[in-house]
Amino acid sequence: MPEEKDLTRRSIVGPAAAFPAAFMIATPQQVRGVGKEKLKAGLVGCGGRGTGAVNDLLSGNENVELVAMGDIFEDKLEGSLARLRDAKRYPAIQERLKVAPDLRFVGFDAYKKLLASDIDIVMLCTPPGWRPVHFEAAVAARKHIFAEKPFATDPVGVRRVMAASRKAEEMRLTVMSGAQKRSHAATRRAVDRIRDGEIGEVVAAYVRYLSGPVMHAKARDPKWGDTTWQHRNWYSFIWICGDQIVEQHFHNIDAINWLLRMHPVSVVASGGVAWRPREELYGNIYDHMYSEFVYPNGVRLSSHCRQYPQGCYREVGELVVGTKGRMKLAELRQPGEINPQVQEHIDMVNSILGIGPYINHGMEVSESTMTCIMARESAYSGVEVTWDMIMASKLDLIPKAADYDMKMEVPPLPEPGKYKFT
Repeated sequence: MPEEKDLTRRSIVGPAAAFPAAFMIATPQQVRGVGKEKLKAGLVGCGGRGTGAVNDLLSGNENVELVAMGDIFEDKLEGSLARLRDAKRYPAIQERLKVAPDLRFVGFDAYKKLLASDIDIVMLCTPPGWRPVHFEAAVAARKHIFAEKPFATDPVGVRRVMAASRKAEEMRLTVMSGAQKRSHAATRRAVDRIRDGEIGEVVAAYVRYLSGPVMHAKARDPKWGDTTWQHRNWYSFIWICGDQIVEQHFHNIDAINWLLRMHPVSVVASGGVAWRPREELYGNIYDHMYSEFVYPNGVRLSSHCRQYPQGCYREVGELVVGTKGRMKLAELRQPGEINPQVQEHIDMVNSILGIGPYINHGMEVSESTMTCIMARESAYSGVEVTWDMIMASKLDLIPKAADYDMKMEVPPLPEPGKYKFT
C-alpha cells in the first residue's frame, strides 16, 4: 500500500444470456464482433490509478487501444501519458497508445468531450466523489464501463449509480468494477469452498484494513483555489474520497457481501482521529474506525480500518468463521496466477465481445459502497444506522458546479452528538 504518495492501481456476474454472441454486445456503436476486433478505450482521471488501469487493460487484451484521455489538470494528463509511453516500463503496450492531441481533454467537462468521441470503453478513475456524475453520463452515451471503486461517497450518489446500472443492464452494457477480488482466482476458489459448506454455516467474519497514511500533497500552493487544492489533495476530504472505510476498506467489506450474496441490515460503528493533526493538509476524515454489521441471516461482520503512522502494524484481509471451522480469503498475490488487476480487464473485454459471461457489477458494488457509507455515517453520528435509513438518506456531498477557484469550505471533523444523520 502506498504511503504519503499518490495511490497506484491496486477489483452481478451472471450466466450469459441465451442469445448468439453477436447480439450480446450493446448497439449500435458498441457492436464490435468477436476475435481480434479492436476496441477503443478512453480514460477519465489520469492519476496513479488511471495510469495503472490503462496498463492493466492493455496488458491483458491485445485487441484494445487507448485513444482518448481526460482530466481536470493538464499536468496530470500529460504526466500519465508520458509514464505510459515509457517503453522500458511498459514495453508491451506502446503500439496501442494512440492518443492524438485532439483527444486529450482538460477541464471539468473533459469527461463529456471524451464520451462524445469514438470509444467503446470508458475507464472512470477519478476520485470517487465524481463517480455518479461520470457513470450516469457514460451509460447515457452507451459506453461499456470500467469504474474504479467505490462508486460514490454519499447515499444520493449511490442511488444514482444504481439507477444507471439498471439502464446499463437493459442495454447490455458491460460494467466492470475495480473490486478486483471478484476476478481473483484464489479468492474465487475460497469463496466457492465456503459456499459449498467446507467450514459449515457461516456465522461471523472479521475484516481488517490496517495501512499507512495516504497523502497526495505536501502543502498547498498559494496559487491554488479551494477546488484545485481539494482535488490535488483529494484523499483528505470526505466529499471527494468518502473516508478510509469507503475508499480503501471497501475491498474487504465487498468481499463479505459477495460471499454472502447479501448486504447488512444494520451497523453500529465508532471512530475518530488519534494521530492526524488538525491541519488543512489532513482535511476532515478519520484515521480509524470500527464497525459491527448485522446481516439478514444473523451473520455478524466485525470491521476494523485504520491508517497508522509509519512503522506501525499492517494487515489487510478477511477471516470467515463457520460452524465447522474458519478460513481466510486468499491474499491477492498468488505465485503463478494472473494479476487480478489484469484479470478483471480480461473478464471485462470477454463480456463486451460475448465470448465470456455478461458482467454488470453495478448493483452489487453499489450495495457494497452503500454498506461502507452506512458504517461511516454511524461512526460520525453515534447512532445505529439501518439499511432502510441509509437508502432513504438525503445526504448529497457533491457540488452542483465546480471551477478551479470556487470557494469550498471544509466542514469540521465529524463529532458524534454534533454530527446529525440526514
